[in-house]
Amino acid sequence: MSLIQQTYSLPTKLDFLSSIFHAKHIYTMRHGGFLNFAFILMGISLLMDWYVYQGLKTLMSDRSSLTRSIVLWGYLGISLAVTFLSLTVVEGSALSRGMSPRHMWFLSLFLTLLITKAVFVLTLFFGDITRLVEGIINYFKHKPTTSGYIPTRRKFVSEAAVLLAAIPFTSFLYAMFKGKYDYKVHRQTLYFDDLPEAFDGFTITQLSDIHSGSFDDAAAVQRGIDLAKAQKSDLFVFTGDLVNNGAWEIEPYMNHFNQLRAPYGQFSILGNHDYGDYISWNTPKDKATNLDKLKAHHKTLGYKLLLDENIELNKNGDKIVLIGVQNWGRGFIKVGDLDKALTNVDPKAFKILLSHDPTHWEEIVRYHPSNIHLTLSGHTHGAQFGVETDAFRWSPVKYRYLDWAGLASENNRHLYVNRGFGFLAFSGRLGIWPEITVITLKRKMS
Repeated sequence: MSLIQQTYSLPTKLDFLSSIFHAKHIYTMRHGGFLNFAFILMGISLLMDWYVYQGLKTLMSDRSSLTRSIVLWGYLGISLAVTFLSLTVVEGSALSRGMSPRHMWFLSLFLTLLITKAVFVLTLFFGDITRLVEGIINYFKHKPTTSGYIPTRRKFVSEAAVLLAAIPFTSFLYAMFKGKYDYKVHRQTLYFDDLPEAFDGFTITQLSDIHSGSFDDAAAVQRGIDLAKAQKSDLFVFTGDLVNNGAWEIEPYMNHFNQLRAPYGQFSILGNHDYGDYISWNTPKDKATNLDKLKAHHKTLGYKLLLDENIELNKNGDKIVLIGVQNWGRGFIKVGDLDKALTNVDPKAFKILLSHDPTHWEEIVRYHPSNIHLTLSGHTHGAQFGVETDAFRWSPVKYRYLDWAGLASENNRHLYVNRGFGFLAFSGRLGIWPEITVITLKRKMS
């Protein structure tokens, strides 16, 4: 039950207002840094509006008064509306069950305009610096122009600013309307000396970071599920973050994600968002109840949730061991216990680990005394923004994570980081598209 639903059951209006104040106080205490950052961004956005307005005035200087008014006031109206709508993201996050898809749209529009304005302002600023340099030269040469020593702003600079700003604007709109559901299948074949013979050619489909609370198009989600089903893999695994905050977020999509089936089963783990740590709860009991409910949803979906445990997969007399840990991540919740998950596992067994955060592999798994052949992770989303080509790959998330997408290998131990099926906060993806991973295990020929 949400905080708002609970407060309506209180006996008096005074108690209701007190409950709201208490919730806002808790949110402010926990998220004060976010609030301060949000208001700073809004202030920067408003300052940039003034500068963009000046550039547009130059651009429209030779147009009719009506056209100038429509463009200038139209721009200011849209920009200010988006900025103040973004305030509802802050307010809504304080009193609701986390950001809704509508809140994420407001935030995404704000970020789109912010980056667009930044490009416009930087272009205009470069032109103004050039004007200033010309003015200084004119001053020392005693050659004033009709407008003084500093030349007037050139129209072509404003035109260039508009053209350059159109690139991020259209790109981010594409990310929001198309990119976030533009599912891609990434295939990876891995070779091992000690893979049991019966598992030669064994296939695994991996999804990660569904973040069901962000979805706003069930039909598009179903297209992604259909693409995952079409891979017809031997095993299906999900590596955490089924929801953004609460168990209720997956409920509208239960009949979608329960379609994922594989001959050797469906297995899942928890990610950092699944523990409900990013919203305020009335009581610790409410938070614990939510986690229990989410665990039950995994079972209803047909997924075996691995909580620091392992299971053997048998095929034609051979076996491999699938291990799943709770979340363990640098800078995030650390409750996963790899040693506990390895209880009774033959040290010589072929092992596959499901661990949500790739920093677990970076700091623990790749150095662990027990050789874990393959670790499957997610968590990073590839920042939902970047560039990936055959020759070049970049995302801002690389400055936070050593291994942020795709395959990493060290000492015959492999990590694969899924780019995520869903999205969070920014309601879009650009360059780093939502991923369905298909891994094929192969035995090296001696």
